Amino acid sequence: MSEAAAKTKTIPRTPRERARAQTISDIVRLGREHLATHGAAALSLRAVARDLGVVSSAVYRYVANRDELLTLLVVDAYSELGDAVDVAVSAGPDADFAGRFHALGQAVRGWALREPARYGLLFGSPVPGYRAPADRTEAPGTRVIYSLVGILDAAFRAGELKAPHAGAAVVPPALSADFEAIRTGLGLAAPDGVIANGLLVWTSLFGAVSFEVFGQYGPDTFSAREELFEHHLAVLAGIAGFGRS
Repeated sequence: MSEAAAKTKTIPRTPRERARAQTISDIVRLGREHLATHGAAALSLRAVARDLGVVSSAVYRYVANRDELLTLLVVDAYSELGDAVDVAVSAGPDADFAGRFHALGQAVRGWALREPARYGLLFGSPVPGYRAPADRTEAPGTRVIYSLVGILDAAFRAGELKAPHAGAAVVPPALSADFEAIRTGLGLAAPDGVIANGLLVWTSLFGAVSFEVFGQYGPDTFSAREELFEHHLAVLAGIAGFGRS
């Protein structure tokens, strides 16, 4: 379980609570291993119980069913990704907005390449029959986008985002209500154009990472993957407004 996820949980105080927490941690650890070996669709609580060394009925006292195990794995993965991004972003100066954006992008890619199966659980094909419960997954699942939005909004407030170039696309009026809801909900100062560009940057960043993780470029198309991603980040930084003349 990630550091952030662990911090949000009540510290077990009694021996029974500590034993339960340890068992759930062991189930999640084994779930990760099975996810990497067999894929999300083939996850089985019975198989996890076998590797845990207990009968399947014992596991159901801790995790109700396969969907509950998937939810634990989703929350765990989102939380660890969020931790990786937070550590990378906070390592640089607060006023270096372009540097913080670059750190965020590299942290997402680095975690995804280290944890391709878990990245696939979050951003790959939906698991048949599973629907992630929003009340448990929304908060950890939005940490990275909130971090990105925070960088963009702080840069805008500081006057560090350059104005769009003359040929920039005009934001369709039909999106204004949605962007206003986002602005109000997150307490942003950024105008529609910054939010729209931020949305493009967000989806493009994860699109570039997904292409690499899922092998969509093909095995031999690009040998300099790091340089390719650096180029992507530089282009996206320009779209966001960092360093644009």
